Amino acid sequence: MALSKTTSQIDETLYSTFASRYARTSFPKFKMSENSIPKEAAYQIITDELMLDGNPRLNLASFVTTWMEPECDKLIMASINKNYVDMDEYPVTTELQNRCVNMIAHLFNAPFGDEETAVGVGTVGSSEAIMLAGLAFKRKWQNKMKAAGKPYDKPNIVTGANVQVCWEKFARYFEVELKEVKLRDGYYVMDPEKAVEMVDENTICVAAILGSTLNGEFEDVKRLNDLLTEKNNKMGWDIPIHVDAASGGFVAPFLYPELEWDFRLPLVKSINVSGHKYGLVYAGIGWVIWRSKEDLPDELIFHINYLGADQPTFTLNFSKGSSQVIAQYYQLIRLGREGYKSIMENCQGNAMVLKGGLEKTGRFNIVSKDKGVPLVAFSLKDSSRHSEFEVSDLLRRYGWIVPAYTMPPDAQHITVLRVVIREDFSRTLAERLVGDIEKVLHELDNQPARVCTKLANSEEAVGIDHAVVMKNAIEVQREITTAWKKLVADRKKTNGVC
Repeated sequence: MALSKTTSQIDETLYSTFASRYARTSFPKFKMSENSIPKEAAYQIITDELMLDGNPRLNLASFVTTWMEPECDKLIMASINKNYVDMDEYPVTTELQNRCVNMIAHLFNAPFGDEETAVGVGTVGSSEAIMLAGLAFKRKWQNKMKAAGKPYDKPNIVTGANVQVCWEKFARYFEVELKEVKLRDGYYVMDPEKAVEMVDENTICVAAILGSTLNGEFEDVKRLNDLLTEKNNKMGWDIPIHVDAASGGFVAPFLYPELEWDFRLPLVKSINVSGHKYGLVYAGIGWVIWRSKEDLPDELIFHINYLGADQPTFTLNFSKGSSQVIAQYYQLIRLGREGYKSIMENCQGNAMVLKGGLEKTGRFNIVSKDKGVPLVAFSLKDSSRHSEFEVSDLLRRYGWIVPAYTMPPDAQHITVLRVVIREDFSRTLAERLVGDIEKVLHELDNQPARVCTKLANSEEAVGIDHAVVMKNAIEVQREITTAWKKLVADRKKTNGVC
């Protein structure tokens, strides 16, 4: 949730052309008005402002689902007034959530029998799911250290520098040191070897990412499991693995069923996935699944009875809507494995169309991998004249929202553009986007070069030493990149978009 702030100190009132037939006075923006207004006026005032929002289907920055079938829309509206936590009043909704947990656990190859119940919970999104999984790891580690009579006040977690911001939130909110494996040129995910080197006795878990936010790449969880098993055996530890499958959890089982990343690996104790990404549900719904009951400490589960019956609960929040849980169940039974596989294959196919179109321009390096989340991340081969931030900015003229961002340390000198391919992004749109990118490139080619190029070209005129000019040019380029990053961030944060 973004912290609220006033956007203007000058114009503090709202006006609406069409609402004037119902209300002829202006309304305060940041204070409640003294009087009521007709419902038609309120509706039109808000509609007028929302017209200035971007088109969700052209928002290629986000992994979040922007389209569902009309039948599911009806189910969502029919259940929008149900509070999910009222399990005694809405037992069927609770049952549907339990079915979803079991279906997803089976999808991730959790080791439980047909007569057993999977251990998991629905959350507002993967951020809450990660917080819950992290708390379970922290509590288990604390209990183990207490039993051994060892200090338990300095837990740490090992991740790659490419993790989504929710991991940084977990570490800061719950006082866990975040040990990040730095990236490098050409390798933009966590290196398993380096991750295992950073593990120590105070490590509560190693977090692997199945579908990096930066370039969609799957981290090598199998390699991490093997290396960590070897170190655990050598040191007498039992450091576990959590898989952040927010983006890839509903992709890998259907596109790459042979890939071992889930509960088939013994050290994987919990997995989170976003239902509102490739689970194909509107925001916000997430899921966290544990390998077994032993991996979720009992003391983290609360029991309440003031809603009518004993209800176990393990969430950070309390009240939330039932609509997204019902929508997830709809998608799981409506599509089945066949339907999900077909949609993911179509998304991957459209990603390849976009990739091919970008390669034909001869202007871009492809940073994403073919095997991963359906997206295309790419950077300019020659950024001496114009930057990826300029490409991103000009694409907005055509309605496209394509984020530009720099990689985390130690690859922060690499700037990329990223297009996420969702179910509602067709091949026609992919081809249209390539055409619009070519138009943007042509427009940039006809614009004056950036300051750094001008500096380099003025070398002969002023007789400055070449090495000095190039150094100054690089410094200026970095300053321009920083300025563009700030401009984009002020407009709308795109780095680490869910």
